[in-house]
Amino acid sequence: MSTYRVLVIGGYGFFGSRLSTLLSRQPNLHILVAGRSRTQAQALVDKLAPGAASGLEATALDIASPSLAAALRALQANAVIHTAGPFQGQDYGVAAACIAAQAHYIDLADGRDFVAGIAALNDDAARAGVLVTSGASSVPALSCAAADALAQGMPRVTSIDIGISPGNRTDRGLSTVQAILGYCGKPLPGGAIGWRGTRSHDYPAPVGRRLLSACDVPDLVLLGPRFAGTPAVRFGAGLELHVLHWGMNVMALLAQRGLVRNWAAHAPLLKRIADWFRHLGSDAGAMHVRVTGTGTDGSAHTRSWSLVARDGDGPFVPTLAAAALVRRLAAGETFAPGARPCLGLLSLQDFEREAAGLAITMKAEA
Repeated sequence: MSTYRVLVIGGYGFFGSRLSTLLSRQPNLHILVAGRSRTQAQALVDKLAPGAASGLEATALDIASPSLAAALRALQANAVIHTAGPFQGQDYGVAAACIAAQAHYIDLADGRDFVAGIAALNDDAARAGVLVTSGASSVPALSCAAADALAQGMPRVTSIDIGISPGNRTDRGLSTVQAILGYCGKPLPGGAIGWRGTRSHDYPAPVGRRLLSACDVPDLVLLGPRFAGTPAVRFGAGLELHVLHWGMNVMALLAQRGLVRNWAAHAPLLKRIADWFRHLGSDAGAMHVRVTGTGTDGSAHTRSWSLVARDGDGPFVPTLAAAALVRRLAAGETFAPGARPCLGLLSLQDFEREAAGLAITMKAEA
């Protein structure tokens, strides 16, 4: 079997290093760990190489370069995975360069506008014969796969509820913090305000009850139209420590009242403050999807799915979709060319396969 060349942009970063780790376990790949620092890329390659099932190579790459498409062609990348967030405010320059180089493009974006807008490149991607997909992450790729599975046999779906709560002792990247703070106190689709209001959800052990507040994700505009009945979609995220969660509620109130323009500008400082509390709480996080609808007999049905990540493995969850797509592409599977959000491309079984060997468990309940 020929070697499939996969370029991971931001490959030694917070999510990129975890994705590179997962990909290194797949056979018949040649993984190009890319970023602005070849030294840092080489350090990760040296760390992963002894246990890798595929080849690894470090390379320096500047995604802002006007010659990015030429660089991708020179590297002979079959697929490119963009992990260098935050994606809020980014343009589609990397995706356009992949189209020009006739390489498949996958990103880990969870920014609503960025993911929903990727379809603007559909005609160009279709002409080039490549798959361009955005949101190969916990949302909307994994949340959609769970909702699809839960909604089977429901002629009409009335509501979808999704929540994510990481463990406080789990690593968190600066780009993730910036993205979260960017919509703190801002209006969201459906009328909610980012991080205003709090509800709770009971997750399986060892996570237990967690607080959740409204957050901005692509699911708010993408999932509803996907199902008969155009269900209302609610999404919440939470911090394990109540003091930090309530602090976000207060920050949201200040932003809503115009006392703070954009909390994302203060992300480095706020991350350092949050890190003072890293010794508290646990390293266990969770995610849930709950679908309510009507069955073929007209009766109401509610079905739930949950994921629990232990031992600090939560940050691997956003990388599972990209790893699954690469596995299928490398095996020769053909996806319809074009540009679209990462909806319906993967099943829950795809995610379970990539999570094997990690402290991540998934379970559906009727």
